[in-house]
Amino acid sequence: MNEALPDVPEVRVVGLPQLTSGFDLVERLDLPMHLKVHGPLEPLGGEDLASLAEDINLKGRGGAGFPFGKKLRSVAESAIKKGIRPVVVVNGSEDEPACRKDTVLINRAPHLILDGALLVAEAMGARQLVIGVTRESTQRSMEAALEERGLSNRRGSPLRARVQRNPIRMVTGAAASLIRSIDGGPAVPPGRKVSASQAGVGGAPTLLSNAETFAQLAIAARIGPDRYRNTGLYDEPGTVMLTVSGAVSRPMVIEVPTGVPLRYVLQLAGAPAMPQGVLTGGYHGKWLDAATVNEAIVSRDSLAAVGGALGAGAILPITQETCPLGESLRVAQWLADESAGQCGPCYLGLPAAARGLADILNGGGPAALEAVKQVAKSVKRRGACSHPDGSAMFIESTLKAFTDDLAAHVLGNGCGRPVEGVLPLFEDGQVPMGILSGPGQPETGSSRQKIFVDWTLCRGHGLCADLLPEVFELGADGFPTVAQAPVPRSVEAKALRAVRRCPALALRIEEDTRGSSSSRPNLPVLSQGRGRRALGSGR
Repeated sequence: MNEALPDVPEVRVVGLPQLTSGFDLVERLDLPMHLKVHGPLEPLGGEDLASLAEDINLKGRGGAGFPFGKKLRSVAESAIKKGIRPVVVVNGSEDEPACRKDTVLINRAPHLILDGALLVAEAMGARQLVIGVTRESTQRSMEAALEERGLSNRRGSPLRARVQRNPIRMVTGAAASLIRSIDGGPAVPPGRKVSASQAGVGGAPTLLSNAETFAQLAIAARIGPDRYRNTGLYDEPGTVMLTVSGAVSRPMVIEVPTGVPLRYVLQLAGAPAMPQGVLTGGYHGKWLDAATVNEAIVSRDSLAAVGGALGAGAILPITQETCPLGESLRVAQWLADESAGQCGPCYLGLPAAARGLADILNGGGPAALEAVKQVAKSVKRRGACSHPDGSAMFIESTLKAFTDDLAAHVLGNGCGRPVEGVLPLFEDGQVPMGILSGPGQPETGSSRQKIFVDWTLCRGHGLCADLLPEVFELGADGFPTVAQAPVPRSVEAKALRAVRRCPALALRIEEDTRGSSSSRPNLPVLSQGRGRRALGSGR
């Protein structure tokens, strides 16, 4: 328990596979295998593509659930009005410890995602495509897929396509953070809310959606809206990718038709027969109590109707034996640590909310409970991005779902249950895939890690010297006195914390491979598929 999921956990499917077609044949569908499984894909005009998205009621699968057809029309109208070619961005920045569905798709079916992105680019006349990722595995898989199709970022190319890799942090997955990083800035929100549809990458209208959304669009374009609607609910047709972890015996990513009972999904993953509660939608989501879980079905509207959230598709049950407030406190503290540190509601409010939850657990009584409620209320709709809103929603949901446990802590001596730590988190010293660029750290011997300062990003906040005084000290100008330094083994965990906490994302850790003959193997050279000159056929 309390371990981050691997990049590609077990993958299951209920019913006939759509997004996961071919997963039973190979680990990764290269272009020839992708075409063998899915077939070629003919381009669609802009109006036809928007109508298709509207016919199947396609909504973004990254959490917000914005109607894709409406977004496509908005970007097209803005591009025409400004006389600027739009940009297409695939957001594969899956940075929650409990989410892996997009990571699985990028690693195992990258061409299905590219199919959807290329459909949009062709229909809108875009000349730039960017795929945002945060993990080494997803970067390598998507770069290999672009190479297989003969796509590159070379000047003069009809469509310039590239992968943008950012650090693993909760805020880097925000649309504004990804766009800012593509433009050469840090992967944090810009401090003001701007619609990407109006002014995104380079100021151009930008259609940005998450990886699963583009893959769903590609499926619908191939099989048509009528056949697509034969699966799932009438109002929300098709399938959904879910990541199920927490108190389960088999953490997995699972593709299910909408309308499947949530309890059946939990049963497949080996969840307790009677969980104390289930967190739906991830760490910006909502808790369902045990009674409500039995009524819930997998659907955005249906989960919302019973007080849950589909969100980013993460489902996390907890056992009856753990303290739910303690579990939520761990997540609240992590969410506070993930702040970009740019606005008061996030930088000050989220740590205050976490401290309030801790006060409740430590016997703070009704005053502590009221303080948490006030802080959660005060941070909503006041931040520079959605992080404080999602975090506040999670905290408020905790207070609402576990009333008996809350009463035991507020009015009595506590619930008497330990905190088992069943919800996965990136803890200090636990390196999530993608933060380090080299092979794993040796168990013995001297450290092979070095920490670097990116002067183009550093703004002199000075937090690195506070968190890692063994390595950094500040000069008279308030900036670090070194640009790079070896990391002693005794402070590796502190160095990782400094990297993750830097408000400007100006620190990175790399492996010092000098004197070592070992290196991470490259992806094997994949065959170059040639076929019909359709969107799914490569060059």
